Amino acid sequence: MNKPTNVQIIEQNGVPAFAVIPYDEYLKAFNDPDVETIPHEVVGLIIKKGYNLIKAWRIHLGMTQKQVAKKAGITQAALSQMERTEQTNRTATLDKLAFAMGLSIEQLKD
Repeated sequence: MNKPTNVQIIEQNGVPAFAVIPYDEYLKAFNDPDVETIPHEVVGLIIKKGYNLIKAWRIHLGMTQKQVAKKAGITQAALSQMERTEQTNRTATLDKLAFAMGLSIEQLKD
């Protein structure tokens, strides 16, 4: 990440509390289209509910197992099994699931 050229430091009680950077520099630093991210809500489902990435993403996207399985060309039973276990799924299967949910394969890898 490049160091911002125009930074404003905001202090509270004489101690630096916030750093403000120009918006265009913020966009460059935090909205890199080449970096795949996982939303906070998905991470929350993984941590709070113990879901794996596949199930957390599916629930976050508001999709049913039946919808995802149909789009991915697999059975609902197979998807259910993948969501219940911490098995390592084949790349080809992850690719199908990612496509079905509109994600990149990197967003489904642990």
